[in-house]
Amino acid sequence: MKRPFLRRRGHASGALSPEDQFHATLTAPRNPELWAPGSARDIVVRVGPFFERAHTRPGDDHGPDLIAVALVHPDTPYAGARRLGYTGRDWLCCKTTSILGFWQPGYAMLTHAAAGLPLPDDVGMAPAHYALYIEARKRDGSLDGFTLLRLGPYTQTRHAQQDYDRLTAALDGRETTLAPGHRVSVRFGPLDVSDHKLFADPYEADAVALLAAAVEGVTVK
Repeated sequence: MKRPFLRRRGHASGALSPEDQFHATLTAPRNPELWAPGSARDIVVRVGPFFERAHTRPGDDHGPDLIAVALVHPDTPYAGARRLGYTGRDWLCCKTTSILGFWQPGYAMLTHAAAGLPLPDDVGMAPAHYALYIEARKRDGSLDGFTLLRLGPYTQTRHAQQDYDRLTAALDGRETTLAPGHRVSVRFGPLDVSDHKLFADPYEADAVALLAAAVEGVTVK
């Protein structure tokens, strides 16, 4: 059986020799360095029959079921990354059960890039879209407070912008009265995929109505 991903490639100065790379490839899948949530290190995930290197999104990599990742070229940075489909992609929702461990050089020869193949359009992971956070922060200048409502995921940025504008208008003049001692505001940011169960689906109900319901249930001590 032909194994195109074991072909030799040019290596930058300081990289493993072909022989060392081959040995590392044989041993890496058998001796994975187990992934631990909350680490800033790159991880390796399975994409079809291949293994791929991935960055984790800071602050959204604590699991336990889902984290946000970005697939990157195994030799990042690399000039051919765009041609092979490793750039220009959004963050993706990665099930933590598909993480093999922390990235090791031995996995490089088991990637699509090593086989000269582009990443498939469907890598088996849904986009980690953005969300809106309606937050109440104390007016004493501290960062203390709480989140009134989380809305997401938004499948299109323009939809998030529309709800952002509507919510901002609904809060106009009421920012300091909805939660005593707090100022309420809307923040646009990445969807915390590992906390996905805490989000209300903005496509199933009106955002302003969801805010009204959230405010009605507020209890401030």
